[in-house]
Amino acid sequence: MLYQAYQAHSDIMSPVRAFAGAALTSVSEKLNGSARPSMLSNLGAAYEMITRAGLTHTRPPYGIDSVMVGNREVAVTEEAFDVTPFATLLHFKKDIDQEQPRVLIVAPLSGHFATLLRATVRTMLAEHDVYITDWHNARDVPLADGPFDFNDYSGHMIRFLEKIGPGAHVVAVCQPCVATLVAVSVMAQGDNPAQPRSMTLMAGPIDTRVNPTKVNDLAKSKPMEWFEEKLIATVPARYAGGGRRVYPGFVQLTAFMAMNLDRHIKAHRELYTNLANGEHEKAAITKAFYDEYFAVLDLAAEFYLETVKLVFQDHALPLGQLTYDGVKVDPAAIKRTMLFTVEGEKDDICAVGQTLAAHDLCTSLRPYRKRHHMQAGVGHYGVFSGRAWQNQIYPMVKNVILQSD
Repeated sequence: MLYQAYQAHSDIMSPVRAFAGAALTSVSEKLNGSARPSMLSNLGAAYEMITRAGLTHTRPPYGIDSVMVGNREVAVTEEAFDVTPFATLLHFKKDIDQEQPRVLIVAPLSGHFATLLRATVRTMLAEHDVYITDWHNARDVPLADGPFDFNDYSGHMIRFLEKIGPGAHVVAVCQPCVATLVAVSVMAQGDNPAQPRSMTLMAGPIDTRVNPTKVNDLAKSKPMEWFEEKLIATVPARYAGGGRRVYPGFVQLTAFMAMNLDRHIKAHRELYTNLANGEHEKAAITKAFYDEYFAVLDLAAEFYLETVKLVFQDHALPLGQLTYDGVKVDPAAIKRTMLFTVEGEKDDICAVGQTLAAHDLCTSLRPYRKRHHMQAGVGHYGVFSGRAWQNQIYPMVKNVILQSD
């Protein structure tokens, strides 16, 4: 009944938000652009907060229409390069003749859309030919399209790299680091010509036995039966994926917010104050963040449960027990793909050392084909967005790609 209860609450709140939206329009007309604090501006701020009190379940736009390449601005168009029921290989196509390194950015499938990596894409786009795994919301995938498990996730990486073609590079952020390392290992074991020239793993849980976080402890504190009973729900019949068992995005969001509840409460108090005081630029920054943060997608239940078990409970990859299509995954088979790992000093989701563990698994790579960087002063999101990413981490990612190209 988990999903049904959420849907019932959403249905009840929908007319309330609609009323608040209409009232906000009326108040805005009366304010007529005035930025002076007043009882009316306070009322408008309250109405706007009500209109924002809900989640969305569709992907926000990337909003990347152009990018500076050298000293000129070029148009960017989104191209569906390959499509499966569960994901689109999205190509940010630029209107240039210049050949650039092809890079597949692997986005997390953990309750948010791939647009969470908008800043990552925007930074890399000027000097690279960028593709991204644009994951679909599982509640929109009909049951007839079958299940989606951990094996399928790694299989998508292999398929997409083959579509992009030999000589590409892969950059995985957070959760997909494990599946990406699996995919590249499998490709190396089969001498696949499309195995990437470089593999950048950023803040990913390669071995969660190292410096366990609260997230890791939670995953190990309960038996798998608890996760299946308490966290898995059935999609309501009104959606295309009606009847599919999923780990709902709203459950994941609730868990993430609970980790830093005081910070989110403070942010919304400040948002209300900025709206009431006419500080629209400050308010816009907060609204943009939460527009993205409150856009959630559901994960196929089989993928979520297998991820918890294989990655966080059994540590199957670092212990040499993970299989792909019945064959044991062997990262030691990787010999030609350069490895670069990145971690954040203050990461409370994927702690320092967990991504670095990939170096111990890729034993056949010579030292000059391995790089590691620990970014001081940043948390999880600072690894792939913000100033540290743009000014310090990205230049190293770019150099690794250039050195291996």
